[in-house]
Amino acid sequence: MKIDPREIAELASAQPGVPRLDMYAGIHKAMRALMADTLLGLGRTDVDDELAFAQAGERVLQLLEFCSAHLRHENTFVHKAMEARAPGSSGAIADEHAEHEHDIAALAEGVAQLRSCERMARPRAVQALYRQLALFVAHNFEHMHIEETLHNEVLWAHYSDEELMQVHNALVASIPPSEMMVVVRWLVPFMAPAERLAMLADMRQHAPAPAFEAVLHTVQPHLTQAEWRQLMQGLGIPAAPGLVH
Repeated sequence: MKIDPREIAELASAQPGVPRLDMYAGIHKAMRALMADTLLGLGRTDVDDELAFAQAGERVLQLLEFCSAHLRHENTFVHKAMEARAPGSSGAIADEHAEHEHDIAALAEGVAQLRSCERMARPRAVQALYRQLALFVAHNFEHMHIEETLHNEVLWAHYSDEELMQVHNALVASIPPSEMMVVVRWLVPFMAPAERLAMLADMRQHAPAPAFEAVLHTVQPHLTQAEWRQLMQGLGIPAAPGLVH
């Protein structure tokens, strides 16, 4: 895939004047952030530090688990909605999802091999896994671009925003709390400030207070002081820790 400035401008001008509900926008920011962070972390692994070496493999496995769950959610909710009103519209990406499942299994096997290799072989094993993961990330970045453009065109042509919100809410409701906290950790810090405030304001209104406070404690360490102050001001909450009402 080659993206030049003219193509980017065409994509931007093709968007509707009034923004439509984009189910991909937030979660894909989270995925890009997690993928990039995991890849960069793997590349700087100290193979002579036992803890760092163990954590590197564990972080890759956590990413793979996140990706597997994401595939299931899209297949079950988003692709199902597309096929209901535009049969065949999700076929190409569904095939790529199957490829991603194969790639995820191969990467998991790569982690297993890394963990079992001799100490002297660690640098070469880490480098091999790093390159394998880099290709997976590159393919996923292109894959997400197609979903955000072509798939959204299908969804927007056949569903109202109210209907899309119902699909989105059903998807979110299916996510267990432990997985949701991982999503929040990678989602909220990498949103634009307005997106971050809108999401947390809605969460504050609808989620139980302890759950909302847990989210704030999860994301605070990953925001700058300026971002945190801006968020607290927007929510009308004192910026001091523990003062969530």
